[in-house]
Amino acid sequence: MRIDVLSLFPAMFEGVFGESIMKKAKEKEAVTFNVINFRDYADNKHNKVDDYPYGGGAGMVLKPQPIFDAVDAVKKEQQSKPRVILMCPQGERFTQKKAEELAEEDHLVFICGHYEGYDERIREHVVTDEISIGDYVLTGGELGSMVVIDSVVRLLPGVLGNEDSPVLDSFSSGLLEHPHYTRPADFRGMKVPDELISGNHRVIDEWREKESLRRTFERRPDLLESRELSDKQKQWIEEWRKSE
Repeated sequence: MRIDVLSLFPAMFEGVFGESIMKKAKEKEAVTFNVINFRDYADNKHNKVDDYPYGGGAGMVLKPQPIFDAVDAVKKEQQSKPRVILMCPQGERFTQKKAEELAEEDHLVFICGHYEGYDERIREHVVTDEISIGDYVLTGGELGSMVVIDSVVRLLPGVLGNEDSPVLDSFSSGLLEHPHYTRPADFRGMKVPDELISGNHRVIDEWREKESLRRTFERRPDLLESRELSDKQKQWIEEWRKSE
């Protein structure tokens, strides 16, 4: 996968792309990152990328020309038709399902804005996806794009050491992940559940399924509203409701 990021503050990405899983993904050649300062594409001598909004109002609006030209240059260089993602609080709420969808692409372009907003022609004629990471406002799109990129890149084949890891993560199955334990089995009197040290894989799998469902029922019951449950899972939930 190739990921291009259009940002006025490219230095913000140096640490993110140079550490942890992002670094490993680059080393394994699963992904190539390229951060572009779209100010370099401004067609005026002062490299101005924003202007006052028509009709008046507070703040400044990103001009269409630098964004259009930067995206056109990326497409021409790569000879591709990428998904062009606008980080925006008005966008689609980002989910694991969306991350899995984007992980199937060969080329992603992220546009990180600042100021009051974007010229609407950017949305209408350049962007394929608008994404929000939550119902709050950040200074710019950089932090949001980092969240999305991390979530997508870790799903690429070969990036994580254990191929089961992304499959078992919270939200990948539609449920929150079950609790985890490691050595020692008894720490200050706090013991690991007997099922996990039984050596019986059927018992372990059922315990994990039940605890995953319990955690979802207690913390994110909204995730269960449209989920088709087995008879066994329905019975567990009924028992928990009676004990409340």
